[in-house]
Amino acid sequence: MPHTPLTPITLDQSLARRIWLHAQRLDGPAPFGSGAAATQAAIDHLGYVQIDTIHVIERCHHHILWSRIPDYRRGHLHRAQTIEKTSFEYWTHALSYVPTADMRFFVPAMRQHKRDPKTWFETVSREDMRKVLTLIQTGGPLTIRDIEDDVLVEKDHAWASRKPSKRALQMAFYAGDLTISERVGMLKTYDLTPRHFGWDALPKPATERQIAAYLLDRALRSQGLVSLESICHLDAKRKPEIAALIAARVERRTLVPVVIEGEGKTQHWAEPAALEPPRRDRDLTHILSPFDPLIIQRKRLRLFFGYDHRFEAYVPKQKRIFGYFALPVLIGDEVVAVIDLKTDREQRAVLIQQWTWVGLGSPQRHKALVEDALGRFETFQFRPAVLD
Repeated sequence: MPHTPLTPITLDQSLARRIWLHAQRLDGPAPFGSGAAATQAAIDHLGYVQIDTIHVIERCHHHILWSRIPDYRRGHLHRAQTIEKTSFEYWTHALSYVPTADMRFFVPAMRQHKRDPKTWFETVSREDMRKVLTLIQTGGPLTIRDIEDDVLVEKDHAWASRKPSKRALQMAFYAGDLTISERVGMLKTYDLTPRHFGWDALPKPATERQIAAYLLDRALRSQGLVSLESICHLDAKRKPEIAALIAARVERRTLVPVVIEGEGKTQHWAEPAALEPPRRDRDLTHILSPFDPLIIQRKRLRLFFGYDHRFEAYVPKQKRIFGYFALPVLIGDEVVAVIDLKTDREQRAVLIQQWTWVGLGSPQRHKALVEDALGRFETFQFRPAVLD
């Protein structure tokens, strides 16, 4: 094994960006190949693909996959979740698609939810839980629309349902008793978790140390350069154990401490092999989802790209800068523009609400590349769910 120094290596921001982009597989035209197998390969590599309800354009989980799989079809994700069952839905930092092979790392969280339901689920009655579990046990998978005999209640939250059974289904999902066996838009079909996967029981739960190693390895694979903040995004309680694991790997020379020019006090680490990413096409253009793994960690994005993304869907219109659902545009290793788009589904067209140049972006250098990418993006919006 080549000697790895304990003293930090200093990287300029351009190289740091290239390392991250390569880890995210945004530096090549079709890094996962094509066809249905590419979808599971992307989920396996990224570790998770975030789900969100906003439908101004194609939903973010499909958008994230299309950004890395040019011939992606929505039916490919359905195949992975419902037919091949190689992916499942669960909470990472948000509800996401996760490789089924990784489920054991989530079983402890499921057990914790069962022992100590969050405030959101404290109002779920045992009667409602028994009802939904019995319906699914005896009648097979169902959606909330299949339950028609609920006594409706007043909502206690803007996103809540008047059907008590919906909250019971959600609680049973987080506890691991139920899994989402199929999703059509935002309509979820629930089934008993062991039955859906053909198991006798859930996988053996991983230990806390195994979970820490899993989170570190997932971040190293999909981020290239990692910090405690990027590994433990919205999961700060795991920082001490992961910090100890990092220190042990640095001592064994399997991780290198890294300083990024202009980073301030944030410390990073990388595997030695990650420090020499392949060069990418300087004109390769991506219109990214605001929920893309490259965009979702705002502080990291600012550090690497010098770009402050604003998610303004919940910002009053008069205070918006980029627009309601602004999408960053990546060309080469620079974010050059932010475009607020929405789809006109009747006319089968993508409408530009606002176009803002940022960073080094300019009409003379980048407009033709962005317009070409917008054409591909429009085709993606109205592509059939499966291949003809």
